[in-house]
Amino acid sequence: MADRSPEEIRASIEANRAQLAVSLDRLRGEVAVITDWRRQLVRHQPQVMAGAAAAGFLIGGGLAAIGGVFRRRRR
Repeated sequence: MADRSPEEIRASIEANRAQLAVSLDRLRGEVAVITDWRRQLVRHQPQVMAGAAAAGFLIGGGLAAIGGVFRRRRR
């Protein structure tokens, strides 16, 4: 590093800035795709539907069980 002129250092800094800008733009694009929940729902629709059905079954069963406990206590 001792053999580099100030111009070479400036050129290296500018090259690094340009490369960083390109990497940042690419990262923004990737983040936008990953965080697009509508696209993720469409892409994973069968898994989402199965999860929703399982959640509904568990919630419904849990509510029915709680209702049964309360009905038993009243008798």
